[in-house]
Amino acid sequence: MGRCLHFEARHLLERRVFSQSFLVLCLCVLFSIMSLSTFLHLQRNNSSLWWWEVSVKNISGLLEHEHTTPSLPTKNMDRGMWTVNTIGRLGNQMGEYATLYALAKLNGHQAYILPDMHRYLARIFRLTLPVISSEVVSKIPWRNYNLHDWMSEEYRHIQGKYVRLTGYPCSYTFYHHIRQEILQEFTFHDYIKEDSNRYLLQLRGQRKTVTYVGVHVRRGDYVHVMPHIWKGVVADKGYLDKAFNYFREKYHDAIFVVVSNGMAWCKENIDASRGDVYFAGDSKESTPGKDFALIAHCNHTIMTIGTFGIWAGYLAGGETIYLANYTLPDSPFLNVFKPSAAFLPEWIGIPADLSPLLPTRPFSFSTQVIT
Repeated sequence: MGRCLHFEARHLLERRVFSQSFLVLCLCVLFSIMSLSTFLHLQRNNSSLWWWEVSVKNISGLLEHEHTTPSLPTKNMDRGMWTVNTIGRLGNQMGEYATLYALAKLNGHQAYILPDMHRYLARIFRLTLPVISSEVVSKIPWRNYNLHDWMSEEYRHIQGKYVRLTGYPCSYTFYHHIRQEILQEFTFHDYIKEDSNRYLLQLRGQRKTVTYVGVHVRRGDYVHVMPHIWKGVVADKGYLDKAFNYFREKYHDAIFVVVSNGMAWCKENIDASRGDVYFAGDSKESTPGKDFALIAHCNHTIMTIGTFGIWAGYLAGGETIYLANYTLPDSPFLNVFKPSAAFLPEWIGIPADLSPLLPTRPFSFSTQVIT
């Protein structure tokens, strides 16, 4: 009997201790939940930048990656985020990408590209820069920093952790010091390489040797924009004859692969009677990757005007001939475009014929009096 009473008393004591411990535990959990709720409520009212800095650490949910874009270590987020506007077509966006890559690296920050740029360029190239999701883009207090189209000393010291570069930068002066890295960024996808090389191989036919010369003739809107807006000209038949003859005299096995957004004009003005000219590509400005890849895989380049031809020459290497001095000295185009920063020093310029822009002299009759 004594043992039973002792056991029961002991059991009651243990139950009381357990109840008290359980109550303390519940109070602690409740207090923690209330503290966390209050903390989150306060922080929700803070700036969007704080929200982004906390949530961006879970980077896998906020960065859009495809098979061409590798994951980035979280520690790189401490270097801020630099990006660039996405404007223009292929040549413009390649210039924007390369400039962002170079300037972000120069200033010690991590570069990211916008979704629109990724969708446009990643179809063609094996890009490595990560992509910012649209959700993150809208929450960052960007500092917009406008660039002109050539490198300046102040661009080495751009301040800001979250910088969005703006403008139409496409000058080699931004990125030529890391040329090999830029060429690596603009590596074509394998299927594009194979298509281009297969086409060029077909053009070779039974020739023992061949030197491929890619030719880009910019027409389209420039036919009207250059004379009426920029006081300039586009390439004419005379320029193309000189450029073709340069390569024909230097390489006996040269064949010319012509792409253009004005192919009808090309067929009328380019001499193809020797059987060494091939009018190629699909001339679709909305999907220029095929044309661009084709001439970028050639040995040398003839370009006229525009960033499409500039990049084709830059990627192809070899010799590049370009249309030089194609505006009048007082052209407003020269306020935004510096030829010496657009064309590599070793490239060969052939001066344009500016006579169509010059005022015509009135015709005068002279009367000879015979006595």
